[in-house]
Amino acid sequence: MLPAENVTCLVFMMFCSSFAAIAQDEAVDIKRYDKEQKVEVLIGGKPFTTFMYPDSLEKPVLYPLRTAGGKVVTRGFPLDPRPGDPTDHPHHIGLWFNFENVNGLDFWNNSYAIPAAKKSHYGWIRTKNIKEVRSGKSGVLAYTADWTDQAGHVILTETTRFVFSGSKTTRQIDRITTLKAVQVALFKDAKDGLLGLRLAHELQMPTQKDESFSDSKGIVTVVKGGSDQVPTGNYITSEGKTGNDAWSSRAVWCNAFGKIGADSVSVTIIDHPDNPSYPTFWHARGYGLFAANPLGEQIFTNGLSAKNLKLEKGKSVTFKFRILINQGTQTPSKQLLNASAKSFAGMYLSNEQKSK
Repeated sequence: MLPAENVTCLVFMMFCSSFAAIAQDEAVDIKRYDKEQKVEVLIGGKPFTTFMYPDSLEKPVLYPLRTAGGKVVTRGFPLDPRPGDPTDHPHHIGLWFNFENVNGLDFWNNSYAIPAAKKSHYGWIRTKNIKEVRSGKSGVLAYTADWTDQAGHVILTETTRFVFSGSKTTRQIDRITTLKAVQVALFKDAKDGLLGLRLAHELQMPTQKDESFSDSKGIVTVVKGGSDQVPTGNYITSEGKTGNDAWSSRAVWCNAFGKIGADSVSVTIIDHPDNPSYPTFWHARGYGLFAANPLGEQIFTNGLSAKNLKLEKGKSVTFKFRILINQGTQTPSKQLLNASAKSFAGMYLSNEQKSK
């Protein structure tokens, strides 16, 4: 018989290899529609998501996100509202990447709901070029964008690369985003950032009491306790934090899980060791906002420490995240998610990491 430690190692290796095997066994087809300012992603011949980049959205987004079985895991409102959809926070659209305070401009909260007289306080992310579209065992979509003020003055240039893959039960997105400063750029610690996703109504957390949340602009969201029978969701982190305790905690990954119909569905965001402030802080709210924010340290530590990332002109910073979407009879185990995180940690390494 093998020693216990060898058995444990073998099991972990099986998890790693099995996940790697299932993550890329369905063909990915990327279809580009420049006139409509969108790129569609199909996996196994079925719609997965669409990259949408019209300036009317104030930022590019992936919307909606679906499971391998076609269940939509992102909220429909405001682009395609479904019956009963919460209608708070109109800037929460699909999956996005931006921040609340860059040189005093709020990129996170900008949307059609901001009055024209106040727009000057908000930043805009304008997609400039679709650089690469490639179908295959895994699909690739790369683009460039400018982070600007309302007058069009560029603060940052963004280069993002998505790698899509999937299996009969899983969908996976690896996102690698580099921001380069065109002028000095200060990311002042703020709550609202950085990689954000708005979960479907079913994946919100149930609540038995009225809860209210105020954003940075004083807009209050009220969740009525006990009256909403649709939510089934919860959170768990790699450090074992669950429910509302996941918020402001640090962990390598955070998993949002629940039921959509009869199926167990989960969405996991995984951090990368190359990222600033690894492991990231989690801005995970019961009402459905699910975000990884490595740049909110002062808020999440109640002022005990701060990041306040500053990029001098010409300098850059890169962020890497993995998003996993699972559907089946049960949510993925901690061992499986740890295996995926370990696999992800060995990919897309910086030269500094490679030399270690």
